[in-house]
Amino acid sequence: MKNRVEEIVTNHHFIGGVYAKEMKYPLGWIIKSHKHKYDHMSILSQGSVVLEVDGVKEVFEAPAVISVKAHKTHSVLALEEVVWFCIHKIEGEFDIDTVDETLIEEEK
Repeated sequence: MKNRVEEIVTNHHFIGGVYAKEMKYPLGWIIKSHKHKYDHMSILSQGSVVLEVDGVKEVFEAPAVISVKAHKTHSVLALEEVVWFCIHKIEGEFDIDTVDETLIEEEK
């Protein structure tokens, strides 16, 4: 029997100038609204979600590769247990504690 996700699990992967933030989260969890400074790819490898981008909602089921454009406000709602990756091109050294500050655009 598969282990149920009871809390958010986040893993960070840095390989050859690419950063992948892997998140595992349960039914009903929401990745809150935010914007990125750069276009990036998200990969839904397990589950289904509602992705809302600038007020437009779309349902995705795994497996799915999703393009998220820079400066677009987006959030993700889990319709079941989800494994979601955000993939970003990076330059230079990155610290797990500050990587979001580099990639996420401040609200004005």
